[in-house]
Order: sequence, then structure tokens, then C-alpha cells
Amino acid sequence: MSSTLPMEAEVAALIVEALHLEVSPEEIELDAPLFGEGLGLDSIDALEIALAISRRYGFQLRSDDERNGRIFASLRSLAAHIEKHRTR
Repeated sequence: MSSTLPMEAEVAALIVEALHLEVSPEEIELDAPLFGEGLGLDSIDALEIALAISRRYGFQLRSDDERNGRIFASLRSLAAHIEKHRTR
């Protein structure tokens, strides 16, 4: 099992906080799917996460972005995308 990078831990905490999940950030597996099987999130959850990311990191995740499937595939992929595009 790989170790969690600081940004991955931060994004896990953001997800738990934004969605009021009843799991700890440490329980979110880095490579498990965030939607459907895995964490079990849905499209409304994606909107909430995108809003929280916009507020905290200063950039927009657009609902019509064809890369969303890859961006939101897992905690690891979402954290990497945020790290690359954040403005704050």
C-alpha cells in the first residue's frame, strides 16, 4: 500500500467535510472509485465537491469537462488535478 501524500490527505478531509460523510478521511482509499462502487458518491456529491474545491483552491471544475471521469476517478486522481491547477 502506498503512503498518502499531503494533498491527498487534505482532499480526503475536504470531501468528508463538504459531504458530511460518516467516514474518516483516512478511510478513503487512494485508488478506489469515488462514484458508484467504492465511496458511492453521486452527481450531487460531485457538485458539492467541485464547489468546495473552487472555494478552497481558487479554480473551477466544470460539469461539462470531458475529463471529469478521469479527474474524479479516485482520491489520488482528484488530488493530482487540484495540485496541478490550484491558484491558492
